[in-house]
Amino acid sequence: MSSSTAAATSLPVASDLIGATASGAMRVVTLNRPKALNALNLEMVRAMTPLVKGWAADDAVALIVMTGEGSKAFCAGGDVVAVVKSGRGGDDGGAMARDFFREEYILDHILATMEETPYVAIMDGITMGGGVGLSDPADYRVATEKTLFAMPETGIGLFPDVGGSFFLPKLPGSFGMYLALTGARLKGEDVVKAGVATHYVPSENVDELIAALATVDKKNDYTAVAAIMDKFDSSTDAPASFAEHVAVIDKCFSQDSVPAIIAALEAEGTEWATKQVATLGRMSPTSLAITHKQLTLGATMPLKECFTMEYRITQGCLRADDFYEGIRAVLIDKDQNPQWSPATLADVTDAIVDDHFKSLGDQDLIL
Repeated sequence: MSSSTAAATSLPVASDLIGATASGAMRVVTLNRPKALNALNLEMVRAMTPLVKGWAADDAVALIVMTGEGSKAFCAGGDVVAVVKSGRGGDDGGAMARDFFREEYILDHILATMEETPYVAIMDGITMGGGVGLSDPADYRVATEKTLFAMPETGIGLFPDVGGSFFLPKLPGSFGMYLALTGARLKGEDVVKAGVATHYVPSENVDELIAALATVDKKNDYTAVAAIMDKFDSSTDAPASFAEHVAVIDKCFSQDSVPAIIAALEAEGTEWATKQVATLGRMSPTSLAITHKQLTLGATMPLKECFTMEYRITQGCLRADDFYEGIRAVLIDKDQNPQWSPATLADVTDAIVDDHFKSLGDQDLIL
């Protein structure tokens, strides 16, 4: 999906993995790594951060739009393969692994706190992990029929970061905990019905939407942006594909521990509940326990404190084994057979979980 409009002018950017254009008072930033499904790497983060920070402070910039190049993905996640290579014996002594999460979260926080600059994210295609971190802060989050949303981190020995602690608990009922633990995928209009996206626009209409947004000429004019967004919104009243499971999700995923969630699902005994138990059984037990605590704490924490907590957890994951093993099994060797350590939830002690949440002292991320 191209970000170009008739009057678009290209702007200089520090990396060719990022595109930037100006159309009137609108600025469009495009993730330009389509062969890698626009996976976010440190070079892209470092190019975007000063760009969006400058636009947010510029009175001549009325709004910011973010898109992904190509027809398959907005952003399929962070470049975690590069992160684990750095984290375990890389030539840089692990610097990139430390810096990536820190600088990614700083960028996500900037996007979330641009109070006078409306921000629109076009989630046209795969939107997972790091892509969620870029899109969730947006005031207007556009899903299309191509959108595939997920936070699949427990399957790679990580956890739903990039602000997941903050926004997932705010989804209706226990839906956020369900998405976080199972990595469940949402498609198309379901992304809106889950509360993740705000608008549904067919992919073929996205360029027209962006052109219309270019007519907004005053900063802080949320009323004008909202009117355009609502004009293009094609959301329907049809029930979500997950609607029949919401009551069970709320009942089972509201339990105070992962073993209790599994027990509640087993007690349901339905085909759907049994599938969820099987899904949870494939995830990193440590990641499941960390994620449950993360979302429970994050539900009552301000965003900047959530990012501080999440950065601590990333460093815990880099100290342990499951993140490396998950990336090996899923993305490097692709045998889809990770050997988790500990191998069962029963063996994940409070001490193991708490180690991921401990202060990093002067290495903490303080926003």
